[in-house]
Amino acid sequence: MSIQLQILWLFFLAVPIACVAWTVTHEEVFREPRLYCLKRSINGKSIMERKFFYLVTCEYCFSHYVTILAIILTDYHFLMTDWKGYIIAGFSLVWIANVYMSLFGLIRQDIKWEKAEIELMEIKRQISVQAKV
Repeated sequence: MSIQLQILWLFFLAVPIACVAWTVTHEEVFREPRLYCLKRSINGKSIMERKFFYLVTCEYCFSHYVTILAIILTDYHFLMTDWKGYIIAGFSLVWIANVYMSLFGLIRQDIKWEKAEIELMEIKRQISVQAKV
């Protein structure tokens, strides 16, 4: 596989990794399992139990699990064809996926901010209309 194709795969394969990691660690559909894991990460009896369940609640940590699965499913390696290529691919995919998740988080934060500003403007408008009556 050419280096250009490997780079293309890197940026495209990081998209589903970021999507799965973000969905599991942030979205409402996985809220109950995430809260369960959060409780177990705080109240676990052993350090191994606490660390395992913490890994499921952190998007950065969870993206490593998803990346390992993606590498197994796609047999993707980066720059080298032996085991070192899998290691490089793993860390590269995690990094790119987390850049994507950070950008997505910033976009969502901006959208929430704009919605809050619109709601505030609407409340002010309603108050000014009521004051005129």
